[in-house]
Amino acid sequence: MRVASAASVSVLVAGLLVPIAAAPQEPVPPADARRPIEERVADLLKRMTLEEKVDQIAGGRSLERGVIDPTGQFTAANFERALQEMNRPAVRRLPRDWAVLRNALQRYRLQKTRLGIPTLFFGEALHGYMAHYATSFPQAIALASTWDPDLVKQVFTAAGDEMASAGANQAFTPVLDLARDPRWGRTEETYGEDPYLVSRMGVAAIQGLQGPGPFDRHHVMATMKHFAAHGEPESGTNTAPANYSERTLRETFLVPFRAAVQEAGVASVMASYNEIDGLPAHVNPWLLDEVLRQEWGFRGHVVSDGSGLQMLVATHQVAADNAEAARKALAAGVDFDLSDGSVYRTLVEEVKAGRVPPAQVDRAVSSILAAKLRLGLFEDPLVDPAYTERITNSPEHRRLALKAAQEAIVLLKNDDELLPLDLAKLKTIAVIGPNATDVHLGGYSRDPGRGVSPLDGIRARVGAAARVLHAQGCRITTGKQGWDGWYEDNSQPADPHAQETSLRQAEEAARKSDVALVFVGETEATNREAWSESHLGDRDSLDLLGAQDELIRRVVETGTPTVVFLIGGRPLSINYAAEHVPAILEGWYLGQEGGTAIAQVLFGDVVPGGKLPITFPRSVGQIPAYYNAKPSRNRTYVFTSREPLFAFGHGLSYTTFTMDNLRVEPAEIGPGQTATVRVDVANTGRREGDEVAQLYVHQRVATYTRPVKELRGFRRVHLRPGEKTTVELALKPEALALVGADMKPVVEPGAFEVMVGPSSRQTASVVLTVREK
Repeated sequence: MRVASAASVSVLVAGLLVPIAAAPQEPVPPADARRPIEERVADLLKRMTLEEKVDQIAGGRSLERGVIDPTGQFTAANFERALQEMNRPAVRRLPRDWAVLRNALQRYRLQKTRLGIPTLFFGEALHGYMAHYATSFPQAIALASTWDPDLVKQVFTAAGDEMASAGANQAFTPVLDLARDPRWGRTEETYGEDPYLVSRMGVAAIQGLQGPGPFDRHHVMATMKHFAAHGEPESGTNTAPANYSERTLRETFLVPFRAAVQEAGVASVMASYNEIDGLPAHVNPWLLDEVLRQEWGFRGHVVSDGSGLQMLVATHQVAADNAEAARKALAAGVDFDLSDGSVYRTLVEEVKAGRVPPAQVDRAVSSILAAKLRLGLFEDPLVDPAYTERITNSPEHRRLALKAAQEAIVLLKNDDELLPLDLAKLKTIAVIGPNATDVHLGGYSRDPGRGVSPLDGIRARVGAAARVLHAQGCRITTGKQGWDGWYEDNSQPADPHAQETSLRQAEEAARKSDVALVFVGETEATNREAWSESHLGDRDSLDLLGAQDELIRRVVETGTPTVVFLIGGRPLSINYAAEHVPAILEGWYLGQEGGTAIAQVLFGDVVPGGKLPITFPRSVGQIPAYYNAKPSRNRTYVFTSREPLFAFGHGLSYTTFTMDNLRVEPAEIGPGQTATVRVDVANTGRREGDEVAQLYVHQRVATYTRPVKELRGFRRVHLRPGEKTTVELALKPEALALVGADMKPVVEPGAFEVMVGPSSRQTASVVLTVREK
């Protein structure tokens, strides 16, 4: 088994560049947690020098090598060595080692620095704590396919516990960008294309990470990102402009972020790389102050994205040098320089020269100190390494990872009920394709130390009941050299002779078998956060890369019943497969237990119930393809259907369901009132399974144009054969509101079409009337 995984900067620390003193020279500020945080922050600020203040906001540092000696003691010499080696690849420390390391650093900071201010440790947790041997759950886009916020909350409760137990305090997650252009390599990091679905998943993730409060050593601060409008960049290329009107921003891109602030109380915000209306997010006071802090009431801290401040000089060219970038970003509301700190370190001289008001520095420093106080780091920053070892990738978390993978799998097509496979009728099974043998985890991953590939899972499930043949068939190639850091570099052009030999081997395996299972899609080398020619990820086509379409065609033409299973991080234009392959499933990146879940679904131990959180276009020519388009968007094309390959919310099952007796009560409400939508859902098939009732709304006549439909509620229910339940979904005023002339939400009187169904393409409807008063 090989693990193909991804990585980024993994463990960062705030305020690490501090003068190293032999012992405290001043008494540590009172640690009475009963005092208001504002008083404690003010007390600290009075004691701090300008240099010490800037050190609190001027950059994270990697502590991945050489920080502690064999006795577990943190020393000044090791401190300096850690700074010098910060750019070296991360060593594979056990989670317990990280707990010991961070404990040592916290003791050093509390006992050996002048004011004893503890360190705030950062980390990634996109789909589990991003550390070696930590549990790797399904990727974010896969978690969105569950349409199960309760499960997502459980996943991030577990991830937060693993992270906090290792001494980390803040997670750079969740990603609340709307994936409205799947060419973008970071589509995998999102919860899909719809503002409401992303909101529900994002709120659940934040609640899991942060817990009910106050903070403890089992929870971490969440960081919503990337603020804002990062998910539909020009041409689908990473960091490109996102020039949308204020109304579009408020009705779509800002919706999940507002929910994160006002519903979930998110602790931190990360600014986005992109620009809006010519102004990069890192220097946008309207975004970071007027909307975020003044309008929404956000009281946490804002961090830059990695090297986001340097991009103000090198990329956006809105600052002549680092000092100007620092002045603009600080004034706009960025509290912390997440990169190497070189930008915000200029603030010492800028303040002394009178170019930056000291109050701006104090504001930023106060936000970081307040975060540390809310986390309880001044009272007790230490963790229990024994607990870290016990909880990380524990059997309980592995079971949760398996459950999440089971719920995430989407059955896209199942002609003639080819699935589930009846093992009693199979003698030989062909497992084919470039994604059959590896454990693909997706971006922002480390090696969890275990993992089940599709081939592993199928062989374990089949046992001696049938013969399993394997053939790779082809490789996933782009014709370009891929980055080979933490990503498997399989993007080299394939040798034509070797490729033809591999394709023939796949054909032969299919001919010898009773069924062919073909695993295709993308990998972390081709589907990822893109930066340059050597850092691939964004694409100008959504077709299967390399010879994958040819592989599917050859297998299908053997006449062997064929199942295609997609693995990757974005929707693909699988036109040939959609037309010719009888059964297709989407799994995205399913995490460390993915192979087991795949086998369970293929053989009917688990009935698939996932739904697509994003539309599958037929080609890039259909982009934008998101379902909630405006009525004027003409989707008629010369050569292709106006319909997507697979619609938002689509997902089949091995059983059948009905949705009947749709009603809305009352049928008429005032503009500030709530209506209740009810629908009866019944399992009319032979197997138990899950269905998702999806509620959409359309305002028939409005002052400003409205989308043809907008998701406003959903619920996933599990039903046994013959079982029936009534699903109730509330339509609150905000679900009926539009953004008015004053850029504030307003519910206009009139008729609203209320639609409920199993997907955005299959709905029944009733009318709700909103009175004038």
